[in-house]
Amino acid sequence: MARIDPHINFNGNAEEAFNFYKSVFGGEFTQIMRFKDLQSTEFPIAGNEANKIMHISLSIGRNFLMANDVPEHMGRTNENENRSKICISSESKEEADKLFNGLSAGGQVEMPISDSPWGSYFGMFRDKYGIEWMVNFDSKK
Repeated sequence: MARIDPHINFNGNAEEAFNFYKSVFGGEFTQIMRFKDLQSTEFPIAGNEANKIMHISLSIGRNFLMANDVPEHMGRTNENENRSKICISSESKEEADKLFNGLSAGGQVEMPISDSPWGSYFGMFRDKYGIEWMVNFDSKK
């Protein structure tokens, strides 16, 4: 069965916020990845973005709270609405495709589902009701 975990976008303060969340919830960071960790010729990173959080994950019980800093070239995240995405971690690539294709029907795909630079099978979209989703399958888990 698929698991659903919340994902939050930040304007450069994801690490600060997640240290706060960890102080409240407890748990451990299962991953902290900075934009500089993915830098390559195919994925160039501006110097002022290098230390910002590309992905952070805090384990809370059997679930995860996840986040990233939005790169400045994508514009500021509206801090009062449309700030969060719902992340679905599927158990197979086939389940990821089914969920991505089903939920994105009639919506707007932001990132087609495919193999990602960080090693998982991943896609993002806003559904026809305006809800933002991410679908992820990590074969290493």
